[in-house]
Amino acid sequence: MDDEIRDGFKFRGNRLCLDFTATLAGRRRDEPTELLAEPRDLGRWLVAAQLVVKPPAVTAAELDGARELREAIYALARARVTSRAFSAADRTTVNRWARLPSRIPQLAPDGTLTWTGEVASFLTAIARDAVELFGSAQAERIRACSGDGCAIVFFDGSRAGERRWCSMASCGNKAKLRRFRAT
Repeated sequence: MDDEIRDGFKFRGNRLCLDFTATLAGRRRDEPTELLAEPRDLGRWLVAAQLVVKPPAVTAAELDGARELREAIYALARARVTSRAFSAADRTTVNRWARLPSRIPQLAPDGTLTWTGEVASFLTAIARDAVELFGSAQAERIRACSGDGCAIVFFDGSRAGERRWCSMASCGNKAKLRRFRAT
């Protein structure tokens, strides 16, 4: 199984906050696909992101807040990639979420780490990851996938810092195949 895809969600961003932005698929298409269409979808994503073991009950208001956070993070990432200043509104949204109470780490009987909290506390973890990424030198390593039509943003953790694709197995291979067919 492709570990970059879990329960229908893509995890190619190499950071929690960037993975979250991929819950709106096909951003460059006329009609993108909303993967957080219903409250239960956010619960599924939280499980797929390994933030919780069981999907929490999510309200419509929490889903709306999650989408607002997602779009603010995506806008900040795109601003970073294109060397533009961050929007005050996007920064405010992320900072508002980042200052809420966070999830609580717990040691399970089997010795594994689990997390407890409300839905908002898990969104806070995502917002805090964004603040830590965008506010650090690591922000220099945020990239936009070079794949045709791909809108995924990712953290380039490669040694050389020259990664071009969200996934070599997906966008990278498609580009290689196009170049091969063109010769």
